[in-house]
Amino acid sequence: MPSLGTVAVLSAELAAGRTTSRRLVDLALSRCTDPTGEGPRAFMKVYREAALAEAEASDRLRALGVVRSPVEGIPISVKDLFDVSGDVTLAGSVALASNPPAAADAIAVARLRAAGAIIVGRTATVEFAFGGVGINPHYGTPRNPYDRAGGGRVPGGSSAGAAVSVADGCCAMGLGSDTRGSVRIPSALCGVTGFKPTQRRGARGGCFPPSDT
Repeated sequence: MPSLGTVAVLSAELAAGRTTSRRLVDLALSRCTDPTGEGPRAFMKVYREAALAEAEASDRLRALGVVRSPVEGIPISVKDLFDVSGDVTLAGSVALASNPPAAADAIAVARLRAAGAIIVGRTATVEFAFGGVGINPHYGTPRNPYDRAGGGRVPGGSSAGAAVSVADGCCAMGLGSDTRGSVRIPSALCGVTGFKPTQRRGARGGCFPPSDT
């Protein structure tokens, strides 16, 4: 599937009035659930109703001249390592399924919401984010966009669903995590851009910690 477009391009399209957040989110959601694509394997959960409501709210704010950031109204995904208020953070494991739901969003998630980004769903990860191949035996493995024949090729990990969700146009940007390559590996294998900031530039509160470093 073609990508949804870069954040820069979509932000310009929104600013020029050539599209709306509602249209972008509608398209993203359709790809998240399209059985011919990898959305059903890339996503652990899709926030359809919340995403549509937030997109419409973003469009109303833009009509009033309020644009909170360059990601205003743009659909994104969040790795299943970050807390989303009301959901259990599984970290790709069945061992955490009985944990209580998160009481609040992870700091990174809260900051994205405050910036106007629209979270369409939470994406698959290697169990406990521990692995660079991208395989998850519990919830399934999204296939690499460059070879999906038969069993397909691996997407890289641990942020497998994040990379595939961007490559398949389910969102324009995916929030992942990277201790030893977990963003850089899948982005390289899936042909999308991955960025790991300096550690202290990223807020880790509310993110499952595979490592303290």
